[in-house]
Amino acid sequence: MTDQENRLVAAGRALRSAAPHQLPDALSQVLRTRYAAQDVELRLADYGLTVLLPVPPAPSGTKSAPVQGSAPGRAFGSQQPYVEEPADGRVRAHLPVTVRGGRLGVLSLTLPARSRESLAELTELAELLGHELVVAERDTDLYARARRRERLTLAAEMQWQLLPARSCAREEYALGAQLEPAYAIFGDNFDWEASADHLLVYVTNGMGEGIEASLLTSLGINALRNARRAGIPIEDQAALADQALYAHYRGEAHLSVLLVDIELSTGRMRVVDAGSPQLLLQRDRVLSLVDLDAQLPLGMFEETDYVAQELTLLPGDRLLFVSDGVHGVAAPGGESYGEHALARALGNAALLPAADVPAAVLRGLTGHRGRPEPDDDALVVCLDWFGRRPAS
Repeated sequence: MTDQENRLVAAGRALRSAAPHQLPDALSQVLRTRYAAQDVELRLADYGLTVLLPVPPAPSGTKSAPVQGSAPGRAFGSQQPYVEEPADGRVRAHLPVTVRGGRLGVLSLTLPARSRESLAELTELAELLGHELVVAERDTDLYARARRRERLTLAAEMQWQLLPARSCAREEYALGAQLEPAYAIFGDNFDWEASADHLLVYVTNGMGEGIEASLLTSLGINALRNARRAGIPIEDQAALADQALYAHYRGEAHLSVLLVDIELSTGRMRVVDAGSPQLLLQRDRVLSLVDLDAQLPLGMFEETDYVAQELTLLPGDRLLFVSDGVHGVAAPGGESYGEHALARALGNAALLPAADVPAAVLRGLTGHRGRPEPDDDALVVCLDWFGRRPAS
């Protein structure tokens, strides 16, 4: 076994044997003894994806770092190591902490100049840390607390607990999503699930406000998951979730959902449009609203039947899912964001990876409405489709 392999094995063993809340300490010890590292700092992205916050217990003096315009933020945004070279001859490395395309945060450490050759090895170690953080969150609130710039409302707490990661990637696709206001969201939601052959994406726009909206969305998402895990098609998933919502609310509350099932080998896409979320397609730099057959939101009537439409994605396509809190927001002059401004925002984000597009679109939305605080939940999901490469 090589020295590199020995160090990675030792690091993995130390992380797995540490108590869930002691991962930063365990990793710092490994980095100091095996790599002569100093000033080790772990920062996690906050719920609003605007700042990287230090994880306690952290070294004294550790500060937050903005995602835009800081050295740790550059590593987070590019998903590549970023190295600074202070005047003392050492190097300051910032390494993305990522799990299967899901961006968690950044690991920063100071190294002797000669250790620059270990950068690839340390990047692998940062990824290993990410996997251990995901497992540790089952048993400790430390990392959930560390991601908060402010207190979440109870409705927002419930919504974030429902969510998958905010980004993920595979050979065939890359996904990114964001909710606003991040600390006070109540009705909008997204979900996805991938298997060997299919990717399923759900975008939800719940009616109402506060806890009632969150409870409605929670019931709807769990009903869809229950149906999905039974292995049935998306139109039947919609029908069963519709029945569950109607049985509880008797038509007094409903849930708007866009359900998408993509066959990974072909790009064939089946869609059920059950409400207000909109789907836009950017193909060859041309943006168009996907024309879908509007069907009833879930829970309005008893035993509604749903029908799936079929489309085909081409490599290079970008899909954008937006809630009515995005496309319907009016500027002070009255023009809705979905008329022209959304297309401009998406055009400006053409070179960004899928994980960065939702935040860029939401920044454009803030400028469009002319005030920082939204009147409604805003949800953006971006899917970049690459297609499956032919087997060699």
